[in-house]
Amino acid sequence: MSGVTVYNRMVMPGIYEGMLEEYRALVEDVTLWDVAVQRQVEIRGRDAFALTQYLCTRDVSRVAVGQCRYTFVCNYEGGILNDPVLLRPDGDRYWLSLADRDILLWAQAIAAERALDAVVREPDVSPIQVQGPRSKPLIADVFGEAIAGLPYYRCAWTVLDELELLVSRTGWSGEFGYEVFLTDATRASWLWNRLLEAGRPYNIKPAAPNQVRRIEGGILSYGTDMDDSVNPYELGFGRIVDLDAEGDFVGRAALAAVAERRPERLMTGVRIGGPPRLGNPTHYPVYDGDARVGRLTSVAYSPRFGANLGFVLVEVAYAGTGTELEVVIDGDRFPAVTEPFPFVERITEPGS
Repeated sequence: MSGVTVYNRMVMPGIYEGMLEEYRALVEDVTLWDVAVQRQVEIRGRDAFALTQYLCTRDVSRVAVGQCRYTFVCNYEGGILNDPVLLRPDGDRYWLSLADRDILLWAQAIAAERALDAVVREPDVSPIQVQGPRSKPLIADVFGEAIAGLPYYRCAWTVLDELELLVSRTGWSGEFGYEVFLTDATRASWLWNRLLEAGRPYNIKPAAPNQVRRIEGGILSYGTDMDDSVNPYELGFGRIVDLDAEGDFVGRAALAAVAERRPERLMTGVRIGGPPRLGNPTHYPVYDGDARVGRLTSVAYSPRFGANLGFVLVEVAYAGTGTELEVVIDGDRFPAVTEPFPFVERITEPGS
């Protein structure tokens, strides 16, 4: 491992061999990610559903046991506080698998404010992701065909060497993959080594979450592409704001107003000229001539396209396909052309 980063107040592997080397392993074989930093907020008890619904923009009544849903947790102004994956591993238990921001105290405060009978805590859960086109046979070898055959955005409990684990058909890669939720952190090294050894016939490589592939797949990153100054409609994700849901949720009134008047900014994909770039330490301004019209939030060079791909949050008038703009990076201007994202559809079955 050659680099680390800090995520959710934890140290996280940032890179092993290199972003492009890990990209190739991800799209051709299978990769193993240490993502214990994906902290969970567990909500359980008599009012677990009521609290989870009040926190999330999705209609939680439609989430059956064993289902997962991408959702937003917003503030009362409709700004995004987090974009977790919601899992329902049991009838009275929900997990919010978090991006890089603490939601535990927010959920606990709302539960107390509304006098809800729900336990809100951080469980002893450490996820590992297994991502790539050869992840299915690997998971089948370790956990069996039933777990390997989970449909997209489904989860199920399983047991490995007397240790209970939750496995879900989810991931942050855009490739076919799984998340394995370890329920005993003292067994972390054992599980990592078990998966690594089982993956050798499939050319497995340890890797970090890959910025190139997630941008290709249209996967947004909290803290980079969004924060509490951005609402879901600006990201083009109004479809997961269920304003028709029977239960109320934080930010509903503000988001209903945005939906009615329509957002003034929109996120769109972009191709950018200039030398290959493997990330951006900050947002870069986007211009139409002398007028600043938005900002570049993410960029990475894609070997698949032979181009720098990224996301820009721009005024609505500039968000259409084929708009020619310029991005200013370290004082230099580079041409940019907008296009829809995802650049590559997410792969939900091997070979698709």
